[in-house]
Amino acid sequence: MTDYETDLHEWTKAQADALRRRASNELDWDNLAEEIETLGRSDRHQIESRLENLILHLLKWRYQPESQCGSWRGSIFEARHRLERLLADSPSLRSYPAEYLARAYPYARTKALEETGLLRLPDDCPWTVDEILSPDFLP
Repeated sequence: MTDYETDLHEWTKAQADALRRRASNELDWDNLAEEIETLGRSDRHQIESRLENLILHLLKWRYQPESQCGSWRGSIFEARHRLERLLADSPSLRSYPAEYLARAYPYARTKALEETGLLRLPDDCPWTVDEILSPDFLP
């Protein structure tokens, strides 16, 4: 059996094969459980990152109207699209963007201040999560 610590890729292939064959005696139960938990955390981290990035671009769009351009609109579209794909694949995480919004906004706000040179942005998120995720919303 391939060792989890030595070659993760080969280990995953061997574990998938053992699962398909229902060879429970060949399964590395503890590491399989850890990897499955990691998959769930990975989706949450991707949602967090994409939501932060989306808010950043919405802030720049709203508070630097003179710099609005197609690439900003494209970044907003891309972030929303990827968020929607993640949420479609994991419907149980559909409420997570709303739960994470209060933590995402301060990060996005700070990054927007650093990137733009603006001196002031709202202390609290000026939009609802539904607005942020709406494909038709541009502030």
